[in-house]
Amino acid sequence: MGSLRGDVTGQVSTTAVRVRPVWLAPVTVTLSVLGLLVSAYLSFEHFTANSTLVCSIGGVVDCAKVTSSPWSTFMGVPVALLGLVFFAVTLWLCLPATWRRTDGWLDPARLAWLTVGLGMALYLVWAELFRIHAICLWCTVVHVLTFALWVAVLFGQILSGPADE
Repeated sequence: MGSLRGDVTGQVSTTAVRVRPVWLAPVTVTLSVLGLLVSAYLSFEHFTANSTLVCSIGGVVDCAKVTSSPWSTFMGVPVALLGLVFFAVTLWLCLPATWRRTDGWLDPARLAWLTVGLGMALYLVWAELFRIHAICLWCTVVHVLTFALWVAVLFGQILSGPADE
């Protein structure tokens, strides 16, 4: 079933309403909120010089080494702050009301946004493994959440179908 909308010229066009999998909005909202919370925590730690960082120090898992490395900023902006912005936008893109919108640009924009985020996560994993030689567990949580969101949105959009079916 399509919806009728008038454009600025007065012409009426139909926009297909897509039926989304029942799990899509709750899963993507939950993952986005978790990412937002962890990114907020990492941003707080960045701006307080890791004063209350809860993670091991020394060895392969060393959050302080990762979060205070030169790789903890990207083009002068703290990576944690970029993560906070990323998950805030992702949350808006994954709200149930946004999933219900029929704007044709939203599905490709949502997947493109998450692909950029996944690319950044992969870049940061590379930096942790091959440049910093340490892993931050909190950062790993953000990377896993980003990947899970990308997978959920990809398959959610693939499994979405016209309302007629």
